[in-house]
Amino acid sequence: MVEYTQKIRAIARKLLEKGTVDVFIGYRKGSVPMMNEPMLIKDPSESDLLHWDSHCGLNLCNYITKRTDRIGIVANGCNSRNIVTHIVENQIKREQLYIVGIPCTGMIDHRAVKRAVGNREILDVAEEGESFTVSGNGFRNTFAKKDFLRSNCVLCLHRNPVEYDEMAADRVAEQEGVNPFQGIEEVERKSPEEKQKFFKELLSPCIRCYACRNACPLCYCPTCFVDESSPQWVGKSIDPVDTMTFHFLRAYHCAGRCTDCGACERVCPVGIPVRELTRKLNKDVFELFGWEAGLDGKQRPPLDVYRVNDYNDFVK
Repeated sequence: MVEYTQKIRAIARKLLEKGTVDVFIGYRKGSVPMMNEPMLIKDPSESDLLHWDSHCGLNLCNYITKRTDRIGIVANGCNSRNIVTHIVENQIKREQLYIVGIPCTGMIDHRAVKRAVGNREILDVAEEGESFTVSGNGFRNTFAKKDFLRSNCVLCLHRNPVEYDEMAADRVAEQEGVNPFQGIEEVERKSPEEKQKFFKELLSPCIRCYACRNACPLCYCPTCFVDESSPQWVGKSIDPVDTMTFHFLRAYHCAGRCTDCGACERVCPVGIPVRELTRKLNKDVFELFGWEAGLDGKQRPPLDVYRVNDYNDFVK
């Protein structure tokens, strides 16, 4: 996907030179290999700093909430679905945006790569076609990209943007025969006691840094429920009850809205697979309402509206 870089730079330069947008939001190479950074530019000359490859995993929608200027932004499948969600939820207006669509074949899991090289320091990474090469002091390894995709990318059904003004490349084939809820059924079959144990162990490493919340494009509340002091909904300690309460409440706030972009897992410093929570709720919303987030710009999420024929069997 690195070949898209030049096209993205040309589009950004054109949009800024013509005054079509006031700011362009994309990615640049990070100071650490495999960790590209979001970038906002206003000067056309800065467009040469823009970059795209399989390490652009952070969701850019965090940077469009409540802006009033005209924005150019690159968007692959999950980013574009979050843009649609932001439009539906009145966080941004569609006419403010110029969306540059990026067909995506998945992002590389930097943690898996680190494990593959024995946790040695990676000093450089180069991507070419369907393979990539990492190197450092005393080693140089080439891997197939398909073997190191992030877990959400392996299960992705929407690799192409759903909303765009211009495509940076031709659309790629969507994956077929993929179950986006793979593994959730196994957890559902557990007894209540087993589920309690499963989630307690899953979340036990949490240090309450809130990186998952801060990286999530859906967490745009002016004051998060964990920061409310009157009333105080949940404590800030790493007590297991407080920790589980935080993660479960945050997941429920994302129910019917999550696009499974994986930003939460990418930034977790202790590697917690927090998507297990949101994927379960995505599965429930899909089975009960036939809904996938960010595909329909004219319809609000099902848990945001009420209809008399809604599923109500959970009411006792």
